[in-house]
Amino acid sequence: MSEQEWEDRYRAQDRLFSGNPNGVLVTEVTALEPGRALDVGCGEGGDALWLAARGWRVTATDIAPTALARGAAADPSGTVTWTHADLSTTPPPAAAFDLVSVQYFPLERAAGDAALQGLLAAVAPGGLLLYVGHDMADVPDPAPFRPEDYYHPADVAKRLGAEWTILADETRPRTAPAPPGTHHRSDTVLLARRRPAR
Repeated sequence: MSEQEWEDRYRAQDRLFSGNPNGVLVTEVTALEPGRALDVGCGEGGDALWLAARGWRVTATDIAPTALARGAAADPSGTVTWTHADLSTTPPPAAAFDLVSVQYFPLERAAGDAALQGLLAAVAPGGLLLYVGHDMADVPDPAPFRPEDYYHPADVAKRLGAEWTILADETRPRTAPAPPGTHHRSDTVLLARRRPAR
């Protein structure tokens, strides 16, 4: 979807998402020592605000200005850095984040994997990549989109090089009910750590 399509989607409702943090994020991050986090496709900021409340220094990015404005409105103390960004044209800073969180983000495949490589490069040595998607087995047939046009966690796992240790690459039952009108019962989860610098 284009920036305008996302804008139209957000503007059509007072709130598009619940405002709660995603379940896999909570499961995997609660026990971690806080550091610098990048929340990719942050929407209205549920994950970013949850991370910030636990001491993370969060940069939250989205393509939709309306989503970012709603996140910022829920963050009056300005603990999160809300950043308008299109990953297809502007990669995040390299080696800058102890956690890069990608929750159900529709990252389109592209020749050369430039956007994906930019995300991977953003993880600092010793940092974590948490890449979560919907299990495609739950998508109705015919699908309302072409699943093969997007990166899924298992695809990303195959592209990780020797500098990564894969901690999880699996399908799990969702920890919270799926959004109304959807059929998502399971999540696909990739958790990987970039090896520390020697």
